[in-house]
Amino acid sequence: MQYRRLGRSGLQVSELSLGSWVTYHNQVDSQGATEMLAAAYDAGINFFDNAEVYAMGRSEILMGQAFKALKWPRLNYIVSTKFFWGIDREGNTVNRRDTLNRKYLMQAIDGSLARLQLDFVDLVYCHRPDPQTPIEETVQAMSDMISQGKALYWGTSEWSADAIRSAYEIADRHHLHKPVMEQPQYNLLHRGKVEQEYAQLYEDIGLGLTTWSPLASGLLTGKYQHGIPDDSRGALASMAYLHDTLTDPAKNKAVAGLAQIAAELGGNVAQLAIAWVNKNPRVSTVILGASKLAQLQDNLGALALTPKLTPEVMARIDALTLPLLD
Repeated sequence: MQYRRLGRSGLQVSELSLGSWVTYHNQVDSQGATEMLAAAYDAGINFFDNAEVYAMGRSEILMGQAFKALKWPRLNYIVSTKFFWGIDREGNTVNRRDTLNRKYLMQAIDGSLARLQLDFVDLVYCHRPDPQTPIEETVQAMSDMISQGKALYWGTSEWSADAIRSAYEIADRHHLHKPVMEQPQYNLLHRGKVEQEYAQLYEDIGLGLTTWSPLASGLLTGKYQHGIPDDSRGALASMAYLHDTLTDPAKNKAVAGLAQIAAELGGNVAQLAIAWVNKNPRVSTVILGASKLAQLQDNLGALALTPKLTPEVMARIDALTLPLLD
């Protein structure tokens, strides 16, 4: 496992990391979460990603239970959470969901820390942009979170380049803590933000990336070439909106071609897809998701493929995937 700086910060994150979206509580129980975190940590992973909204807070609870059971030195691991949607879906939720206003944010961080059983999180994200709240208010609240010792670095997820730049400039102008990282979707079939929209931000503000969905919600594993398996993530009711994409004939034909390239390199298509994301030097860490320990262990095999992605191999991959970009 190699470690990379998170943007221009001094924080070193493992090139592969482990997330909990969809899996924790929905597919993984407390014992499974503990086993996977332990295996990831033993493999050199030091960053574990979460969010308040994942399983309506239950994902954070499971991760917190695992941390307590594993008893790792707090200096040795990095934890994140993210805020925007909130978890209270009943009653008067005007100040608790779909917002980045100060009231919500300052209460949300306390809730996450309680569920994670931590004194602070290392990374905290604005999970989506909020056009209804002045960006100055959000920047001040996120900076205050850090000043209060409840988080160490803050960033954004799926924000536009213009919004990220605006937040950075507001923080710089008012001597506040600046956003350090962005968490965008990035994979072989979804590249726009990382490769084009954010291109200038890497040099101008030193933006770091903690990317999600390297396997395009499982499409790049090859498991959906013949429909939706009953035991797959795609079979979950919450993932029904992805069925047309996961079973798209053209995309699955490309996946078959990628599998051939992966086999030539001594791996499988999932490992190839993760290695491809990892190959990008702008990516600080690639967030993996796994519902079984065997999946996590298999995905870690991407590390062996990364150095095998020569310019010639990358060109073959592009020939298969560029015509299909989202």
